[in-house]
Parts: sequence; structure tokens; C-alpha cells
Amino acid sequence: MAKKDYYEILGVPRDASPEEIKKAYRKLAIKYHPDRNPENRKEAEEKFKEISEAYEVLIDPEKRRLYDMYGHEGVKTRFQQGDFTWRDFTHFDDLRDIFKDLGFGFDFFDEFFGDFFGFNTRRGTRRQRVKVRGEDIHITLPVTLEEVYRGDVKKIRLKRLEICDSCKGTGSLDGKVETCSVCNGTGVVREVSSTFFGQFIRETVCPQCKGEGKVIVNPCPKCNGTGRVREDREIAFRIPKGIRDREYFILTGEGHAGPRGGERGNLIVTISEKPHEIFVRDKEDLHVGINVTYSELVLGKEIEFVHLDGRKLKVKISPGTVPGETIRLKGYGMERNGYRGDLFFHIKLVVPTKPSKEYRELVQEMQKEEEEVMERVPRFGKPS
Repeated sequence: MAKKDYYEILGVPRDASPEEIKKAYRKLAIKYHPDRNPENRKEAEEKFKEISEAYEVLIDPEKRRLYDMYGHEGVKTRFQQGDFTWRDFTHFDDLRDIFKDLGFGFDFFDEFFGDFFGFNTRRGTRRQRVKVRGEDIHITLPVTLEEVYRGDVKKIRLKRLEICDSCKGTGSLDGKVETCSVCNGTGVVREVSSTFFGQFIRETVCPQCKGEGKVIVNPCPKCNGTGRVREDREIAFRIPKGIRDREYFILTGEGHAGPRGGERGNLIVTISEKPHEIFVRDKEDLHVGINVTYSELVLGKEIEFVHLDGRKLKVKISPGTVPGETIRLKGYGMERNGYRGDLFFHIKLVVPTKPSKEYRELVQEMQKEEEEVMERVPRFGKPS
């Protein structure tokens, strides 16, 4: 199921200030505190987690920037497991400030700490280790309007972290490991702190073994014990038809390899559409100026036009067409999600700047006939 927009969850505009975000979160956190919702406690806990996830992203400038640019996919790498858990929440002090004077119970926060720090504060059970997902790769891809119109296949080369083939991603030359001396094999280190809610034990990932509980004795020389090496890769993919400038699409599993067997990240491609020589794009509609002479306006003309995909179209200038009129070819614009826009030709009159003697004589003859027409037509009127 698709996630809701973080701004919508907190009920704030996209240009909301940090103060507005904090105010909205405070209001919702009090509203959905489980102790205030004993009849539907489970739903309240889920809602409380949802608003806390939105707050975690929008109150952090860097996470908010990534979310504004790439949506939910943009902040996945900022969460330990790809999706938000309480371990990713870094603003417990804000929660403490919200509830410290309201007299709420401790049961919910005991469970909250259990999720946040990876173990239950009452039972002291060990945090479960999880495989870490590989990092996403973000690139900006310059494309032409023709490539977007046709939905061309593109090939790019990039440097990507791959599983080390020497150690098969283990990071060890010979498979020998020993128990980490810092965390004694637990993968975590603990800090005891006193808060308003009482004394709690905070667990963090062991800085020496990175949560593995084991330390490699003989690191692989090719990857220096990381289990991953940076290699050149060529990736081919099709540009989504009709994608717009500064929009992005996601190539699932084309990011960096995850450490220790974790799943791959994604490749997030942001489109940078190059300006076109003659076309102007308005969402799915295309606009082109077409220069015509006076005689072509009066007598009519059929003009051949080569479209973005190489097709040859016939553009018919009807007799009596006036400058500024628009000719519309329905369904010849950009295709996007099964819908096609239209192609518009905007009529522009071309007048010779240095007419020949013969041309001037012809125009003078034509002028006599035009004067007779203007005797029957008002010179001035309302603009159309």
C-alpha cells in the first residue's frame, strides 16, 4: 500500500516552517497518545508511529530535502531497514517535552523504548540483528525531447559497490573471526541514562564490529574487509514515455550491493530535459511556430512537417487563415500513462524585409483591391 504524504499526515503546507511542524506534531502526538485512546489502542499506536515518522523526516533539513526531491524513496537510505522503525526516531527529547507535564502512563513508553532501542526495557532481551540494505544511487540524466517522446532505451556507466568476488562478500580472507572485545559478541553497546520516565538502558550499534558481534581476523585484501568493491557497471533501461523535467523514476535493485548479504539499493534517475530547438512543451501538449507567407495565408498551403519520431505529417493552411491562428493535430503530443496530448501549430506571418522591385509592384496592385475591401470593413474593433 502506498504511503501517505508526510505533509498531509501532519496537516502542514509544503513550505511549513520548523516551528509549524513542531506545533502540528505536538497536537497530533497528544491526540493519538495510546493512553488517551484505550478503546482503540492498537490503531492509536500505529497512528502515533505514522506521525512520528513524518516528523522525523520533515524536522530534519537533509531528510526533508531528499523527501521533497524524491518522495519516500529518497529517504529510504536514511532508515536502517529501508522503512521507518522506532530505531530511526531521533527526537525522543521532543516527545518527553510534550508529555512531561501531562501525566500519561509509562506502559506505552516502555513498549516505545523496546522498539526504539531494540530490546524491552523490562525484560532486557537482546536486539535482533538485521541485514542492512545497500545504499541508493541518485543520478541526473540529461535527455532530449525526442528521447522522452519515443521512450528510448538509454545506457549509462556508473561506479557501483558490488559483492567482492574474492571473499564472497564476507570480508574475510580465510573465514576466521573472533568475538568482538568491545561488545562481547552482542553487537551492541549499552548506555544507562536517567530521564523523566526513569532509568533506561540505551543500546547503540557497536562501533568496532558494526553490530556483527564478530571481528574479522584476516581481512580480505581486495575489499579491505568490507565485503564490497567499487566497480564499473553499464546499465540499460527505457525512459518512461512522457516523463517531465525534474521528475524521477526508480530502477529497483540497481543501487549498491548491501553489506553482508543485504539486498541491493535502488537507482533513482532524475530527468533533466534539454531545451528543444523548435518545440515548446506544456505538460503533454506540444507547441510549434510555423512561418507562412501572405500568399500562403490567402491561397492556402499544405506543408510537410517531420515529427519527433520521424513521422511525416501534413499541416494544412486553409485559405483565408490569419496570423495568430492555431492549427491543432489531436493526439500528436506527448504520450504519458496511456494519454496523448495534442500538437499545436501557431501561425506566424513572414514579411520580406527587403522586397524586390517586382514584389513591391505586385503588392501595390494587391493594395488597390485591399482598399476596396477595407471600405466595407471597419478599420477598428474589439480585439478577438
